[in-house]
Amino acid sequence: MDMKRRQRPHKKRHPIRNIIIVLILALVAGGSAYGMNKYQSIKNTVKTTYKASGATKLRNASAVLQAKKPVSILLLGTDTGALGRNFKGRTDSMMVVTINPKTNKTTITSIPRDTAVNVPGFADYGVAKINAAYAWGQSKTAITTVQKMLNIPIDFYAIINMGGMEKIIDEVGGVTVKPTLSFSYGGYTFKKGVKTHMNGKKALAYSRMRDDDPKGDYGRQTRQRKVIMALLNKSGSVSSLLNEEFISSLTKQTQTDLTFDDLTALATNYRKATQAKNIKTTHIQGSSETINNQSMEVASKSELQRVTNYIRKALGLSHATTGTIAQMDTDSNGTTSNSGSTGDSNTNNGDPNSGY
Repeated sequence: MDMKRRQRPHKKRHPIRNIIIVLILALVAGGSAYGMNKYQSIKNTVKTTYKASGATKLRNASAVLQAKKPVSILLLGTDTGALGRNFKGRTDSMMVVTINPKTNKTTITSIPRDTAVNVPGFADYGVAKINAAYAWGQSKTAITTVQKMLNIPIDFYAIINMGGMEKIIDEVGGVTVKPTLSFSYGGYTFKKGVKTHMNGKKALAYSRMRDDDPKGDYGRQTRQRKVIMALLNKSGSVSSLLNEEFISSLTKQTQTDLTFDDLTALATNYRKATQAKNIKTTHIQGSSETINNQSMEVASKSELQRVTNYIRKALGLSHATTGTIAQMDTDSNGTTSNSGSTGDSNTNNGDPNSGY
């Protein structure tokens, strides 16, 4: 296997597809604004998005939800370039969201699409980018891969077929974001540190740029999470998304194993945890390496352990060793390098007082 560290080439990438996180968190955050009658009016619309993953879950997800325990949702984004329920191709984005109603905290952990991993069930393919997991085995394989890579339970999944960020931002009247750096892209100019009101097209341009960001795709991930946070800060406007016409148009692009009752439980019992002030984010930090003639992201074992700790602690689970299916980076002394992370937040080891 040809493997060498190299600088990642600058090339065009599609923007991350994060609209599903806004839909789910909007349903949760807006629960009290409309009450159960509103949910009943859109029940038939929402249930069209349901599709079981077929994955072997590490625990009974519905039971966890009904017991008001912390839950995890794997958010996936595909980019087929066409409308409709295609849901094919590699995932353009992958995030693990945890919602803890006991601590009233939500975490969002981004997994770089180029993370090097051995996809379960596809050993003959060798090391591959993690975004191939969905392409090869749909949500079942994506869930299995993330569970085994980080040794965490994935309770539910949700996927969006293509970008809807522009539409949802316009629906709430735009968002205000303080750019993390100065740049021009897509006909728009952004100045670092200057609060900027953005409509859908401008926010999409802000989220899409990658080539001029010194942090590359990691910087882009940070900007995209900030746009989501700006959306959630507009709690009153976000709740306006709970109308049948808008959800009907959005569900044409959405697929999940969250039932309407599951969403209702989230809206009823998990709402405070999803307030913007209670959300923390991070990502897996790796380095670029060439594996099998492809540019992939390889993280150290200590970095993967940090992320495992971060997610398990958020779920109230005991400490456990991270998984073994990811390609791991080591230094010349045989110890893991990149032990720190440039993620947006850090955490200590998981709570040793509870398990699955």
